Amino acid sequence: MSTIVETNSEDGLSSFRDFCAKLEQWIALVVEIPGAIFLGLEVVVLFAGVAFRYALHSPLVWSDELATILFLWLSMFGAVVAQHKGGHMHLTVVVGLAPKRWQSRINTLASMCVILFLGLLIHPALEHSIGQMMITTPALQLPDTVRSGAMFVGLTLMMIVAVLQLIQKAKVSDFLFGVAVIAVCGILLNVFLPQLENMENFNLIIFFGVGLAALVFGGAPIAVAFGLATVVYLKFMTYMPMVIVISRMDEGMSGFVLLSIPLFVLLGLLIEVTGLAAALVNVLASLVAHFKGGLSYVLVGAMYLVSGISGSKAADMAAIAPVLLPEMQKRGKEPGELIGLLSSSAAMGETIPPSIVLITVGSVTGVSIAALFTGGLIPAALGAIGLLIVAYFRSRDEDVSDAKRASRKQILFAILNALPAFLLLAVIRVAVVAGIATATEVATVGIVYTLLVSILLYRKFPVKRMWKMLCNSLALSGAIMIILGTATAMAWALTQSGFSHQLAAAMEQMPGGAFGFMALSIVVFAILGSVLEGIPAVVVFAPLLFPIALELGIGGVHYAIMMVLSMSLGLFVPPLGIGFYQACAIGGIEPDKAMKAIWPYMFAILVSVIIVACVPWVTEPYF
Repeated sequence: MSTIVETNSEDGLSSFRDFCAKLEQWIALVVEIPGAIFLGLEVVVLFAGVAFRYALHSPLVWSDELATILFLWLSMFGAVVAQHKGGHMHLTVVVGLAPKRWQSRINTLASMCVILFLGLLIHPALEHSIGQMMITTPALQLPDTVRSGAMFVGLTLMMIVAVLQLIQKAKVSDFLFGVAVIAVCGILLNVFLPQLENMENFNLIIFFGVGLAALVFGGAPIAVAFGLATVVYLKFMTYMPMVIVISRMDEGMSGFVLLSIPLFVLLGLLIEVTGLAAALVNVLASLVAHFKGGLSYVLVGAMYLVSGISGSKAADMAAIAPVLLPEMQKRGKEPGELIGLLSSSAAMGETIPPSIVLITVGSVTGVSIAALFTGGLIPAALGAIGLLIVAYFRSRDEDVSDAKRASRKQILFAILNALPAFLLLAVIRVAVVAGIATATEVATVGIVYTLLVSILLYRKFPVKRMWKMLCNSLALSGAIMIILGTATAMAWALTQSGFSHQLAAAMEQMPGGAFGFMALSIVVFAILGSVLEGIPAVVVFAPLLFPIALELGIGGVHYAIMMVLSMSLGLFVPPLGIGFYQACAIGGIEPDKAMKAIWPYMFAILVSVIIVACVPWVTEPYF
């Protein structure tokens, strides 16, 4: 009899989990459709604004405002889709080292932390949305709730999806373990609250040192780690209302310059599927592929060129790897060697315009994005030269007996076929660097240009893949923007605590003046890049350290480029670098096979970082 009861219980639980899975799929679809439509509308609205402003000399006063409203909605819907697809950035290396039984427990605990964070913010998000009702947008005369309501809707749907995922995947024992851990943490915070208050700003070590590290290394999404650490700190250590967290998140996700991020993500996917990236690769291959190490040179050169179009490192690697890696393996290249070169090339390209990280730096520090785009070209070229030198020495034994030299006719055809791609690259760089258009406007023009070229010239636009591209761009943009939001809230909490002034005082007392400060910054940002990825590290720490750099006489562009290169170094260095594992996944190669081969290439990037730090001129080539 008991066996029958247990069987019925298991069947009932299985049926309930199946129902939760279907409900999650339905919610994701309901969110994904309007989110992808909003992204498409964003392109249409912004391009219309550009066309009316520059071509017809009759600006649409409402276009930027409508684009801003759509932007927050697509960001929050994208965050929901990313939650459904497991697309939020998180660190899995440390959890992967634990026994399988503990991996399950830790992953369940991380999922519960996501639910806890979202649950704590839903009511403040509703308060924020209602509070914005009294504010009217200047052009469309709409209550700002039309825009800010996206925060409440997005966070609520994210929590529902997270709860449904927990029900589907978590074991009862793991769930009880998570409840116990969270309860113990809450009890300890209440018991030792007087001691924490007496510690003054040293209690930041508990919340943003121990607590944040535990969340990140425990596999919680980085956005949630930032947000939960901030919420818990404010709740226990201050009298600030939680609505301030939503307000800061709203501010961090609503900057107009940030609209270029989803647009460049979409552009990166477009150049991959329309063949523009492949056309650039073919030009380089026709010129040098027959030499020893030729395909390695092509890979580095292609990453340099494509980085100037897509703005996203993941998109760059996805565009280049499928074209080159199979042929490189045929020539006898070890799989680890390929990933080492791919990772280091992506790290090199982090400062090539229109880098999303550079756009973020400009938005949080006030440094001219055009100046950052200009200043990033030569440092990236130094890194590329270093990689080419390493590739030369590591390719001396390569077998190129079967490689055929391209004829002049083939080279000419490859160049002509790639002219539209080179023109796109020139438009993006010249327009932004020369100040003709903003990064957002150029991204919009680039998307429309790529669509027209693929339809009218290449005549092979993959209509069936367009919807998937919009959805993938939506999810990636949402994952990026939610990090920006929570990182902004965290940076605000650190600033309000007085930590920024204490940090400034400590850094100013570093021996060696500006030189010592730069050396320490390289180490600090390399570590931050390996753990937090570039964008969240920029949002949290750039506003704190930039004033110190300026006070020490270090140029804003110089410090920004050094910072981004240092973070990209950490981002792609194993065992913690998230970018390294992205490269392995894109190349379909086990990380263990790539770890040994990556170090010579990363050493070349380190040398370029040191040169950039020591020679300010390379970031300010105003000649």
